[in-house]
Amino acid sequence: MNDELKKLIEDNIVAFSTVDEKEFPHTIAVAYVKVKDDKIIVTDNYMVTTIENITRNNKVCLCAWSQDGELGYRIKGFASYHQNDEWHEFVKKLPENEGFPSKGAIVIEPVNVTKLV
Repeated sequence: MNDELKKLIEDNIVAFSTVDEKEFPHTIAVAYVKVKDDKIIVTDNYMVTTIENITRNNKVCLCAWSQDGELGYRIKGFASYHQNDEWHEFVKKLPENEGFPSKGAIVIEPVNVTKLV
């Protein structure tokens, strides 16, 4: 994952899609997304449906774009949910998550990255 993409993901709100029980997309906006070891890390503060969807089907998609619309990426990959491990500890320690429940961490392994703009 290049520095341009890492900065785009970490500095902007990202659209995060999972697949629901009827195989339709379920998309939410997420902030405080981090990139570590070429993995994308999303904090679960208040997610319910997204976590249920990942448990059933771990295929996910994220879209990130710059505020001026000049740069965008689509990232497809596989997600795993983590509690009581090093990934969970990682998100709990992020300054952005102070005062939030930080119930778990979603770790995404990108398999396809497409530049959109």
